[in-house]
Amino acid sequence: MEIDVTWFLLGLPLAFVLGWLASRLDLRQLRIDNRRSPKAYFKGLNHLLNEQQDEAIDAFIEAVQKDPDTSELHFALGNLFRRRGEYDRAVRVHEHLLARGDLPKPELERAQHAIALDFLQAGLLDRAEDALGKLEGSKFETQARLARLAIYERTRDWPQAERIAQQLQASGQGDFSTRAAHYLCEQAQSLQPDEQHALLLKAIDIAPQSGRTRILLSELAEQSGDVNSALNHLLAGIESAPSATPLIADKLTALAIQSQRVSEVLPLLEALYDSTHSLDVLQALAKLKANASGEAALREQQLAHLKREPSLVIAAQLLKSQGIEPDIQRALDKAAQPLLRYRCASCGFEASRHFWQCPGCQSWDSYSTRRVEEL
Repeated sequence: MEIDVTWFLLGLPLAFVLGWLASRLDLRQLRIDNRRSPKAYFKGLNHLLNEQQDEAIDAFIEAVQKDPDTSELHFALGNLFRRRGEYDRAVRVHEHLLARGDLPKPELERAQHAIALDFLQAGLLDRAEDALGKLEGSKFETQARLARLAIYERTRDWPQAERIAQQLQASGQGDFSTRAAHYLCEQAQSLQPDEQHALLLKAIDIAPQSGRTRILLSELAEQSGDVNSALNHLLAGIESAPSATPLIADKLTALAIQSQRVSEVLPLLEALYDSTHSLDVLQALAKLKANASGEAALREQQLAHLKREPSLVIAAQLLKSQGIEPDIQRALDKAAQPLLRYRCASCGFEASRHFWQCPGCQSWDSYSTRRVEEL
């Protein structure tokens, strides 16, 4: 059968014209879709700027439906759901992004970080920990490690917290040595004496400046009946962590009296008091002097402090020793009591005892070692 070349020549221009018309229709539809999608996007952005989150979510949902392949719209929508506390919807949006095979690696990592934040803010700590662990080696690695550190602190998983702190330290993200020492101290308190001692020595190697470690070592030695070693640990604590002296001073005095080393400790406390004028150091020094010289020396020390630093606490103690009216004494003691508290520098939470980690804001070493009256 012969092919009629004439029909072929006539059909070729016709096919070209039909293809051109089809492409024009596609381009027209694409332009229409592109016009609609930005309109919905900017509508949502306008609502967001006006703090109309419900309307913004509706607009972004409309934009996502018209352009389901745009990842930025998905991120915006997921973040809005998270801010509103609709964590299940935020998770679904970010899971959709993670399930897409066409996203580049940076966008997948961003989606992984977003879903980890969804779980974290929803309080699903186990799922958040797993999602954050998948960000190792990504640009979100440091943020993920800090978030995991907060999770381990919150759940009191101190071995894991210590491991993450060491990783952050090794990667040059700051000095986490003191926090790592705190984690070891927390672990030690639930162990047997031999294991406690080993962990506390490790904590000293990591953070020689940690006063808490020396205090715990001193308590451990005292429990074993070695008063001299207990005193030596506190003396080492004053040398390596001078700021912890007010916390150490009272126990230092008791151990000095028990071990009959008052003559060794007394000059040290006098020098520390001259440089700090700390109430706790004054109280410890007064006890040592009263033990050596009687109550007259105690009163003399308190009067000397009042000349240097006006103090309601010391004034109330002096008046009590002189035997004033009981009602007046109760009023003075009540007025002075809040001044003996410790205050967190981060959130202002006050407590009658010193905390290494604030029970209010969970900050470490935010409590001053000095009383409220001295701040």
